[in-house]
Formats: sequence, C-alpha cells, structure tokens
Amino acid sequence: MKKILTDAVAIANGTARTIAFHNRDPRAKIYEDGHWMTGFIGDDYRWLDGNGLRGRDIDARTYFFYLATVNTPAMALKMVGKGSQYALVYADKDGNPIDGSKNYKLHIPANPPAKNFWSVVIYDPQTRSELQTSQPFPSKNNKRDALVENADGSVDLYFGPEAPEGKEANWIDTVPGKGWFACLRLYGPLEPWFDKTWRPGEIELIE
Repeated sequence: MKKILTDAVAIANGTARTIAFHNRDPRAKIYEDGHWMTGFIGDDYRWLDGNGLRGRDIDARTYFFYLATVNTPAMALKMVGKGSQYALVYADKDGNPIDGSKNYKLHIPANPPAKNFWSVVIYDPQTRSELQTSQPFPSKNNKRDALVENADGSVDLYFGPEAPEGKEANWIDTVPGKGWFACLRLYGPLEPWFDKTWRPGEIELIE
C-alpha cells in the first residue's frame, strides 16, 4: 500500500504539472493566437461545468489550485472597476519555455485597464511561489515602482539575470538554471480588459 500511495503522489504531481504548464484545454487561452492563460477555465470560481448540471470540472480546478491557494468570486466574475483579473503566461512568444538565463521583454501597452493598479509578478515553476532573486519582490507595479514609460505611455518590462543598461527601473531579476512564469494582475479591471480591446504583449526573447 505504501508503494502504491508513493507512486500515486508522483503520478498526481506529474499530472497536475502537465495540466498547469502545458494545458491543452482551448478555453484556457485568453487570446487564440497568444500564450496568455486564464486561471479560471470556464469562468466559474467553483469550476462547476454547466452551472453544476454536468458536475465539477476537475482538470480546471486542478489547474488553478496547483498554482494558487485562494480563490473568491471577485477573481472570476466580470465586475468592471471592482475585484481583480489575472492572466498567466508560461511560454515566450514562440511557445518555448521561459529560461532564467536568457533575457526577455514584455510590452505593456498604454492605458492598462486597471482602476486601482496593475502589476506583473514572476514565479518559480517548482515551488509556484514568487521567484527568489536578488530583489525583495520579483515584480513591478505601477503604484509602487517608478517605471520608465515610453513616449506613448506604454511600458516595457525586462527580465533576465542582469539589468539591461539604462533599463534598471523596469527590470525584474531572474535566475540562471531556473525557469519562471509570469502573472499579470489587474485590480479594478476595466471594460477594455473584458472586451479585449486592450491586450498585453507576449514575452519576447531578446537575442
């Protein structure tokens, strides 16, 4: 029995990791031609398939709880100007896993649709906790940080083991030998997020 349960733990962990980081459910993608993913497949914080008529969507719930610990209706429902919305990305623009030894850029277009504030946080795929780096917080947000904006009001964020020259204010440190994934958080999300007239860029590898 001990061997069976030990094997079950390994199989369950491998299954959950696959569902989380290589999800094949077409509903997971926020944009058909991109790599940003929703945390709430089916748009229900309870993961009830068909409002419970067909039961609970176990894979969708596994996907969320392998990455996170707490959920509320305000994280899944459309509430313009209230609550929060999240988008997750595990791969770069070309669909490759993100490598902590390489340099990347993320373009945040002007006027992010967040009434309160927006942030980008990066996480360790092994622990699913914030990536431990030289920085106290592996993140940037537009209230706490003095981000350097482009002429049109957009912001470019940079990720890598060393800050690009002149881009230090917009840089998030990464760890060679470790992957990472990112979460875009919008607090007080506005209509352009829900109707998709505003869209974040993809994680782009800088050669």
